[in-house]
Amino acid sequence: MNIIKLRPIWYLISAVLIGASIIFLAVFGLKEGIDFAGGSLLVVRYESARPSPIEAENTVSSLNLGGIVVQPVGETDMSFRLKDMDEATHQKFVQLLKEKYGNLTELRFDSIGPIIGQELRSKSIFALVIVFVAIMIYIAYTFRKVSVPIASWKYGFITALTAFHDVIVPIGLFALLGKLHGLEIGTSFVAAILTVMGFSIHDTIVVLDRVRENLQRTSGLFEDIVNTSLNQTIVRSINTTVTTLLALIAVYLFGGESVRDFSLALIIGIAVGAYSSIFIAAPLLVTWYKFDLKAKAKLRAPTR
Repeated sequence: MNIIKLRPIWYLISAVLIGASIIFLAVFGLKEGIDFAGGSLLVVRYESARPSPIEAENTVSSLNLGGIVVQPVGETDMSFRLKDMDEATHQKFVQLLKEKYGNLTELRFDSIGPIIGQELRSKSIFALVIVFVAIMIYIAYTFRKVSVPIASWKYGFITALTAFHDVIVPIGLFALLGKLHGLEIGTSFVAAILTVMGFSIHDTIVVLDRVRENLQRTSGLFEDIVNTSLNQTIVRSINTTVTTLLALIAVYLFGGESVRDFSLALIIGIAVGAYSSIFIAAPLLVTWYKFDLKAKAKLRAPTR
């Protein structure tokens, strides 16, 4: 299979994915959960018939909390999102619901102040930046003995570029889902993105490392060596990805609400990561190599 020859098609697909993701992110933005925005989140399960959101909000109106967002969850659960709520108010809140609707179960209560939320947001962004920089340095060092025909630092740059490709797509999709379905991001989403980066980098390194080995053991056109390396690793990459996705799909379907968003981000990111490691990373090596050849040819061309 000549994957390299068809690289304009793979680039077009990735350009559409990245372009759409950036547009979704710019237009809709990410809907931040309480981890980043601060506030309180209470989720309860009704044993009897679940009331409407308006009825539930009126039940706790005597607390004068203001700005409550009530959303049904599944068939029997309901979430209440509001500003930061102390423990005493939390207990009164739950007691009012129990008095009105009988026995119910409190599934979750989280309360984070706005200062802590801002700190978590800034630390998450810092962690992502540090990981990208560390990737480039590590890969450049690992491939330092491979300087012909592509410099070692270019392997690191391409690996970081494909990692960006793999995280921007789930981020863009979550921006769209946040607009359409109210999907929120929090620290678990950041953990999922970092996991996607790790999986993507590992998969990309496997492919590029095979290119490095074949460059040292065989001779021929650089394009042919890269294509051979891809065909030698494609089955392994697909098998690893499929088995991982099967486990994640099971977690998404049967793991419950608390891990559903986390597993969804992993499913999207790992699927995109498998695509980029095969159809983007190695073809970019060839494209860069050909660009360097053209640049050198122009420099050598006599001037009139």
